[in-house]
Amino acid sequence: MKQVTLGKTNITTPQNGFGALPIQRVDMNTAVDILHRAYEGGMTFFDTARAYSDSEEKLGVAFNGMREKIFIASKTMAKNPEDFWIQLDTTLTNLKTDYLDIYQLHCVPQCYEPGDGTGMYECLKSAKQQGIVKHIGVTAHNIETAFKCVNSGLYETMQFPFSYLCSAREIELVNLCKEKNVGFIAMKGLAGGLIHNSNAAMAYISQYDNVLPIWGIQKMEELEQWLQFMDRDPVLDQETRNFIAKERTELVGEFCRGCGYCMPCPQGILINNCARMSLMLRRAPSKAWLTKEMQAAAIASPHTILKGPHTTLLLLIHSPMVIRQKIVSIISPTKAPTKNKTTNL
Repeated sequence: MKQVTLGKTNITTPQNGFGALPIQRVDMNTAVDILHRAYEGGMTFFDTARAYSDSEEKLGVAFNGMREKIFIASKTMAKNPEDFWIQLDTTLTNLKTDYLDIYQLHCVPQCYEPGDGTGMYECLKSAKQQGIVKHIGVTAHNIETAFKCVNSGLYETMQFPFSYLCSAREIELVNLCKEKNVGFIAMKGLAGGLIHNSNAAMAYISQYDNVLPIWGIQKMEELEQWLQFMDRDPVLDQETRNFIAKERTELVGEFCRGCGYCMPCPQGILINNCARMSLMLRRAPSKAWLTKEMQAAAIASPHTILKGPHTTLLLLIHSPMVIRQKIVSIISPTKAPTKNKTTNL
């Protein structure tokens, strides 16, 4: 497995990181087993966040007594200094450690700078000076905000969505990070569940020697998919390139990562789910979209047209007692709609 160094941090780790958001969905014992297996399999970089409910606590239990053997990155969504210090203290307690390798401002809406009146950059700088945090960074979903943060020269790492569905602009961001010696941590390497081919996903990202992907993992079998690459580097051969090209033809365009930056909607519409619904219906099991919670949310907007790059979805809510979601028309770029054709979900 290739090694990657995160810019000027000099953190060097296998190009195969662990994203600990999903382990909040499993019990403590299962999470600890998965995390131990990840370390035993060769992973040394673990990414979590204060916003990921008990994810930090699970890492703290799993790696108690072996802190120096791994790298831990966490994040805060604090928007003021008071919350920053409260959250940092909670994070350190949860992780059973007295320092973080990387502390990131989470989902930044702007490039926080010295003297901007928020005090957020000053908090990061102070935490680093105290030795509580070794390196500072940000995570973002807005591409222009990400560019501003990297160009500012203030941050040592940038975490941003990156996969083989990325645009040319996102590749520019990766290259800028390399030029500026800023570590690039790639989240959403599977595009929020749209990508199902782990070999293609890893082969694509491994082209970039400054990119560290963090894979969201909540099952042992998912983990094993990524650990297989510790012993063999994925090959971006012609077959894989053709597969990626086909995927990009189908999925690239008005692509929604489900980041939620557009939320909350004043009308109660689940915009981020609506924007990617047509893709998810084709790429993911429908059961998740037919829960009572999703149905209840849909009642708030009973006639909603959901548009994706290749389909148009009309949800009709007929009754609060029995909510039936129907695709009235699924229109592909190459096939005209069929009159009265209905698919039940």
